[in-house]
Amino acid sequence: MDLEAELNHLVEASQAWVPMIMEYGSRVLLAILTLLIGWWLINKLTNKVGALMALRKADLALQGFISSLAGIALKILLVVSVASMIGVETTSFIAAIGAAGLAIGLALQGSLANFAGGVLILLFRPFRIGDWIEAQGVMGTVHSIQIFHTVLLTGDNKTVIVPNGNLSNDTIVNYNRQPTRKVIFDVGVNYEADLQKARQILLDLAKDPRVLSDPAPAAVVSTLGDNAITISLRIWVNTGDYWDVMFMLNEHARDRLKAEGIDIPFPQRVVHLMQQS
Repeated sequence: MDLEAELNHLVEASQAWVPMIMEYGSRVLLAILTLLIGWWLINKLTNKVGALMALRKADLALQGFISSLAGIALKILLVVSVASMIGVETTSFIAAIGAAGLAIGLALQGSLANFAGGVLILLFRPFRIGDWIEAQGVMGTVHSIQIFHTVLLTGDNKTVIVPNGNLSNDTIVNYNRQPTRKVIFDVGVNYEADLQKARQILLDLAKDPRVLSDPAPAAVVSTLGDNAITISLRIWVNTGDYWDVMFMLNEHARDRLKAEGIDIPFPQRVVHLMQQS
């Protein structure tokens, strides 16, 4: 009789537990399937977004940032949805995530400022990878744009890491944004010099294939200084030729002027001595 009673008890218990197991088991199974399929679809979607941005020739740093951010946001939503399917209270779940986010935000204020700066840089793109920029007292080529910092390579190949928070809130000079640049080359000549000849010598130096014809080169008398008259040569070149042309002018201007008898005076001071009677 004891065995029969135990069997009856098991049958009654199974009648109570089986529907519950079936109900929650089906929920868990559906949640797992939803998580797996959703995760796969999100990966596919983010890859499609990256490929679409690549077709539109978007910045490489922006492609990676947008794809990663979209993937993280969608996966968080997926996890919350799956949790609600198995009976977890999403309100408390979201509140816990919010509280954790607030605590992390207070602890990492500087990092969040750099993150926000990185978002602004990637969205508004004041510079791109390969641009030569000046910012935060540093000049260099943009090597990479990260979420929290930007990496610059200086002219002597030093690596400089600049926080994006400071970078996005300061003045940025981008030397590569425009396709052409204006070269202003000033040289001082004696007051006794033939100004027309000096101007013509500088214009002859500007007859270089790297110098653009439009706008046309111009040589003007810019200032009458204490020791010299300043002749200013103003020409336009492609941005990539700026320094080569500037170095060429520095190298040849003195020799050309000297060959024509036009001296570049040294700084000097005239002192008058007055004799008291």
